Amino acid sequence: MIDRISLLQNGGFSTKTSATKVKQTSFGEELLQRQRESQSVAFSKHARERAEQRGISVDEQLMDRLSDTVEKAQAKGANNILAFDTTRAFIINVPNGRVITAMSPEEMKENIFTNIDGAVIL
Repeated sequence: MIDRISLLQNGGFSTKTSATKVKQTSFGEELLQRQRESQSVAFSKHARERAEQRGISVDEQLMDRLSDTVEKAQAKGANNILAFDTTRAFIINVPNGRVITAMSPEEMKENIFTNIDGAVIL
């Protein structure tokens, strides 16, 4: 949107909008959208499929926890981490901020986790 600002006689300002109209969003909406876009973790296609198959719910709270985990792991210089709690586990590539796979408790019982250099309890 192109706005022209002109000084009014009474000392105030007026804006004249050009013919081009753009959808306006509130500051709060724009901030939320930018935060979602800048989250430091995302699920790979494989991880999304595994989470769905295994009944692992991926909600905003989980995404926030995983983002915090990735930030802490980056600060420690980790490359690949295992982030887990009692109900699920995720292998995360830290430099790319990408969840590689998701596991339920059944898959965690007899698995050996290799090629990780850190583990974080969610």
